[in-house]
Amino acid sequence: MELVVKSVSPETLKTATLVVAIGEGRKLGAAAKQVDELSGGAISAVLKRGDLAGKVGQSLLLQSLPNLKADRVLLVGVGKDAELGDRPFRKIISGILSTLKGLGGGDAALALDEIVVKGRDSYGKTRLLAETLLDGGYTFDQFKSQKAEPRALKKITLLTIKAAQAEVQRAATHAQAIAAGMAFTRDLGNMPPNICHPTYLGEQAKALGKEFKGLKVEVLDEKKIKDLGMGSFYAVGQGSDQPPRLIVMQYNGGKKADKPFALVGKGITFDTGGISLKPGAGMDEMKYDMGGAASVFGTLRAVLELKLPINLVCILACAENMPSGGAARPGDIVTTMSGQTVEILNTDAEGRLVLCDALTYAERFKPQAVIDIATLTGACIVALGSHTSGLLGNNDELIEQLLSAGKAADDRAWQLPLFDEYQEQLDSPFADIANIGGPKAGTITAACFLSRFAKNFNWAHLDIAGTAWTSGGKDKGATGRPVPLLTQYLLDRAKA
Repeated sequence: MELVVKSVSPETLKTATLVVAIGEGRKLGAAAKQVDELSGGAISAVLKRGDLAGKVGQSLLLQSLPNLKADRVLLVGVGKDAELGDRPFRKIISGILSTLKGLGGGDAALALDEIVVKGRDSYGKTRLLAETLLDGGYTFDQFKSQKAEPRALKKITLLTIKAAQAEVQRAATHAQAIAAGMAFTRDLGNMPPNICHPTYLGEQAKALGKEFKGLKVEVLDEKKIKDLGMGSFYAVGQGSDQPPRLIVMQYNGGKKADKPFALVGKGITFDTGGISLKPGAGMDEMKYDMGGAASVFGTLRAVLELKLPINLVCILACAENMPSGGAARPGDIVTTMSGQTVEILNTDAEGRLVLCDALTYAERFKPQAVIDIATLTGACIVALGSHTSGLLGNNDELIEQLLSAGKAADDRAWQLPLFDEYQEQLDSPFADIANIGGPKAGTITAACFLSRFAKNFNWAHLDIAGTAWTSGGKDKGATGRPVPLLTQYLLDRAKA
């Protein structure tokens, strides 16, 4: 879908559908007043009959109003509050998109400039609006024999005042790149695991390198992984017929002397739990266990499309965790790339085993900050549900930057503690560290494990187990999160 930003009077624009706001109590917004006057009071007459009260979520479609170039006018209720929160604003935009999808027109124009969203300027409000529209148009039907009917709606024009046009255009540009990244992430997540395995992800990285010439891509096979001394990473994939891959992608958009930012993604393309086998119910959703790697792919795509003036390294630790005669066992001890030894008490705590070696590998790039992203613990879903990602780390400034980025992008995270007391739960009588810390504080002890491999740089860990996908039912699917948060963090660093 194409987004266009214009500064023109709404009544002069030729469009299939013009969308204007009506406040609760049947109060006409600025654009609605202009349309009403030009059409001889057509909107006022409808409102007097009580057809629309103006409450959030209400809408009414009017056809062929006199003296207008628009074929239709969609009246949308925006409530009575002087300022809307992010959630009701998104609901309004989603409702508009739902209505527009059902119409025959190929385009629409949104005259919603007067809506005030709490804590957001023109840029922030437009980002929310545009991302909601673009992400709402996502479909995944490539494996269905009956494809979805092509939608008539191809273009949406965002109307704004001249003074705000530059900021609205900047927001629309950023939103389009972020939405493209989210769609890429969702496609990878929704792909079936018999197709989306570590080798496939390596092929996707190479394809991205061909599409964007400034991207350097290296895919390390199982021999190189073993030669690097990544005994922990290698152990996770050793039970599968699908070989593991370490994918390294480098984008140098900043100055040569600038230290890069590093994103490290967990890419378990299917997680049976290994020998510590998961229950069968819902195991199909373990194809989403590569959501961290998928979100790094999506964020990188957004950065590449925006050509941000930063240096970025993306490291993806990709493996399939399967039970077999060659699989790692509970009780095995492995040696990590850092030289630390790990006693594997539970083979279903495999994400941290691949990430720890990837974090050690990240050191060679001398990064100014490292963020790992992983669908790591069910405990995070218990703690925060499916609305908020868990955030832990060893640097207060980095944590605050990510929290701020999440708030700005409406893709929020919440900090959990990383106190020394929790480290003791990982003590092992036989190795330097155990890979689980017992039933208590599972999200925190997982991060404690990773922290032991991140002592030489500023590091943060995002646990997206609850936010990377929607679970169960017909709405099951990847969400594309936390691409908005990560991209906003990098936009802030690039000051773009």
